[in-house]
Amino acid sequence: MPRILIVEDERHLAEGLRFNLEAESHIAEVVETGEAALARLGEEPPFDAVVLDVMLPGIDGFAVATELRKQGQFVPVLMLTARGAPQDVLRGFAAGADDYLAKPFDLDILIARVHGLLRRATWTRLAASQQGNGNQAASDVYTFADKSIDFDRLEVHHGTDVLQLTAMEAKLLKYLIQHEGRIVSRKAILEDVWAVHEDTDTRAIDNFIVRLRRYLEDDPSTPKHLLTVRGIGYRFVSAP
Repeated sequence: MPRILIVEDERHLAEGLRFNLEAESHIAEVVETGEAALARLGEEPPFDAVVLDVMLPGIDGFAVATELRKQGQFVPVLMLTARGAPQDVLRGFAAGADDYLAKPFDLDILIARVHGLLRRATWTRLAASQQGNGNQAASDVYTFADKSIDFDRLEVHHGTDVLQLTAMEAKLLKYLIQHEGRIVSRKAILEDVWAVHEDTDTRAIDNFIVRLRRYLEDDPSTPKHLLTVRGIGYRFVSAP
């Protein structure tokens, strides 16, 4: 049975989520603060997904997600935002969230989003298991220069180094690769990758690109693969 941690300080909402997730045959546990969430997620057995509210007493949900990723924990995170403003959404993704939902939300939508995260985590574990057992089943891997990107496992491989991607980092990288050689505007990235259709500050995209360059470029200060097209957006080239 999947284990889900609910991080929510509104008691009625938290208990309602717990009740409905347990009705879906999940094991659900509630904590009310970011500090308690980090402590609980550092214990065994591990959780399969986290439903994480942004507005918490003490450290907020953004800080919790950021700290988890710094610790190398890539448990799928569904972030709950109070307003669903584009900047909040992008900030959540930048912190390492895998998905978001704005309050107030439809319970059926939340459960569907949680199920989506659990399926993604299962596919990632299955891909890792198949490769670990020498199974050569087809996987979603892109290779260029001396690096390879495994989109099933959310990993960048460079020699013996393995770097973990968040789901949103992988989604943006895959989008750029699919448009290789073409200029991709910041507006297109907002709409096609993050489904944000309102005018918003695009610096969040720039921050994502900076992180991806650290993974892919031999010298991130002089990129050869993730190129900036001034005033427009970005362009990916596999062979500079």
